[in-house]
Amino acid sequence: MLKELETTGSFQTLQHAVVLEKEKKTNFYNTIDREQEGRKKIKALQKQLHDVRQEKKVELQKVKEKMDEEIRVHVEIENFLRQHQQELEEKLEYWMEKYDKDTEEKQAELNALKTARVNDLTLLQDLAKQYEEYEKVIIEDRLEKEKAQEQKKQEQVELSSAIKIQAWWKGTMVRKGLGPYKKSKSKKGKEKGKKGKKGKGKKGGKKK
Repeated sequence: MLKELETTGSFQTLQHAVVLEKEKKTNFYNTIDREQEGRKKIKALQKQLHDVRQEKKVELQKVKEKMDEEIRVHVEIENFLRQHQQELEEKLEYWMEKYDKDTEEKQAELNALKTARVNDLTLLQDLAKQYEEYEKVIIEDRLEKEKAQEQKKQEQVELSSAIKIQAWWKGTMVRKGLGPYKKSKSKKGKEKGKKGKKGKGKKGGKKK
């Protein structure tokens, strides 16, 4: 600058130096402003990330509770069907044994009546009347057994209906992605969550 003053009588070098210093100062303050703005954006993104994590945590807790409830209901239905099936098997066994026993008893009585009829013709009429009475008893017993068989068929239909209901419920869980079939849907939810985070970061960290 001194040389310039001595030779040309001007001080452009000083002016140029002042301009450069002002530009450096302006750039410095701009850098500080950008850094502060960046910190604000980072804080906003961190807060948004925290909120998203909390939201996902709550959603996972709700899903877990629902899965536990579905498992509990499934176990209760399974236990009920197993108990009902055992009761039906016991009833069936009882009626089969009763039928065999009654048939043997009635057959023995009929054989005794036939033998007595051969030995005593006079007693034939009385025995015939007794036979008719026994025949009525057999018919009534047969009707009772048929009624029991109808009841057993009805119980089997109810068991089949309960099994169909269980299969329908399981199909509903598979179609809607509930209970143990939630896995694939959870992955999609996570992918959507990641895409949502990237998109919000580009827009300047807007709050949800």
